[in-house]
Amino acid sequence: MAKDWFRNEDWNASIARGFEEKLGRARKKEQYLRIQACTLAATYPEVALQLLDRYFTMSDSFDHAQAYVDRATAFKALGRIEEAADAYEAALTRETEFPNLRTHAYLELPVLVATEGLRSRFDRALTILDEQADRLMFPVDHFLWHAARALIVASRGDRDAACPHAQTALKAAAKDHSGFRYHPGVGLVTEKHRGLLKDIAALGAHTGR
Repeated sequence: MAKDWFRNEDWNASIARGFEEKLGRARKKEQYLRIQACTLAATYPEVALQLLDRYFTMSDSFDHAQAYVDRATAFKALGRIEEAADAYEAALTRETEFPNLRTHAYLELPVLVATEGLRSRFDRALTILDEQADRLMFPVDHFLWHAARALIVASRGDRDAACPHAQTALKAAAKDHSGFRYHPGVGLVTEKHRGLLKDIAALGAHTGR
């Protein structure tokens, strides 16, 4: 089955030319720009940012929250961590204004703050976790929520308080079933979380003084 023309995983002059030709004939240009940017955000971040800049100049604002998350992904890939955090904040602001379309910024921002040691944002990250705790659904959600809190608390010097959260995160990571009958493999912790798992494992093994 042929891939959608707006989901290219590679990018070069030829692919860009083909994309622009089809985009020129498309009616919902915003949607296609945003999806293509999302597909490229981690691997071709500069291209993704250019596409997103174009997206944000257009009139349809329906997908703004996810577009900000895509922008954050691109900034992370470029090592522009503070800008990534700001993009996640923009996503959360957008969700407050339009709550019918929500993203995973409420987890991704605290995890970014925790793993990058953005101490000036620790209080904000913990507030987000507290305010959004009722949104946790899948094992990976519980893993990220508790992992972020564990790392932040530990960074503040309280490994005893961090340990239970780390252990809860590890239990969530060990689950091999989503808890949903018809979608058992959705929302599980995967290989892409390996680095975070390693950090949390050390905290989970902490037994205090």
